[in-house]
Amino acid sequence: MQDLTFSSARRRWFLLPALSVFAAFWLLPMAVLAQVSAAERGASYLAMVQSPRYAQSLMSTVALSLCVTLVTVVLALVAGLFLVRHRFRGRELLVATLTLPLAFPGVVVGFMVIMLAGRQGLIGDVTQLLFGHKSVFAYSMTGLFLGYLYFSIPRVILTVMAAAEKLDGSLEEAARSLGATPWRIVRDVMLPALRPALIASSSMCFATSMGAFGTAFTLATDIDVLPMTIYSEFTLNANMTMAAALSMVLGLVTWAALALSNALGGDAAAASA
Repeated sequence: MQDLTFSSARRRWFLLPALSVFAAFWLLPMAVLAQVSAAERGASYLAMVQSPRYAQSLMSTVALSLCVTLVTVVLALVAGLFLVRHRFRGRELLVATLTLPLAFPGVVVGFMVIMLAGRQGLIGDVTQLLFGHKSVFAYSMTGLFLGYLYFSIPRVILTVMAAAEKLDGSLEEAARSLGATPWRIVRDVMLPALRPALIASSSMCFATSMGAFGTAFTLATDIDVLPMTIYSEFTLNANMTMAAALSMVLGLVTWAALALSNALGGDAAAASA
């Protein structure tokens, strides 16, 4: 009994480094951020509600993140299931190519969008040749959407592929033997089994899109999303209180999405079991 107690006490010491990092890089900064944002009896939060600019920035960021998440999950689900179920020459190279964007920082992704849809981009040259005018949308929400989509798809594809590898093929065979169509097999067998992975990857995609800065900074000509608004308040206006309040709101929205994902994912996992 004494050895067991000693072993338990000793194991707690292994938590000390992780707890120290957590306190130094999350708990203390968040406490300071909350204190700064609450200055003047929370006047910054009231100004955030009353100012159309801040409200529009928040709504635009949430809407963009939701759209990116929805399109990413659909594309990654189709591609991931295809790659798991089909073996062909060059498959490994294709998977490596699809996951290559994970190696690129946001600034590089933004530069790629400019090379594709900027003033000197490929799409502009093609539309100039075909229609007589250049189509330029790299510096708008559409360009930012493409950039976020570019670095979100690889993360979700890897999650979908890892979950799809563990699917029980006998359930699909049973459904097929009972006359189920391919669509019903996907809807009634595969999607419920993949639901926890899809929920988890969706929440991470949404959280990443909410807080992504490098790509937005590179394409920030006509873009007003929350990370850029926080940056402007902090650097251009020297409004530390408002920047802290906006950061708290951004963190709370992202945390709420992750908490909802954990709740739904846990229910889904229990239901599938």
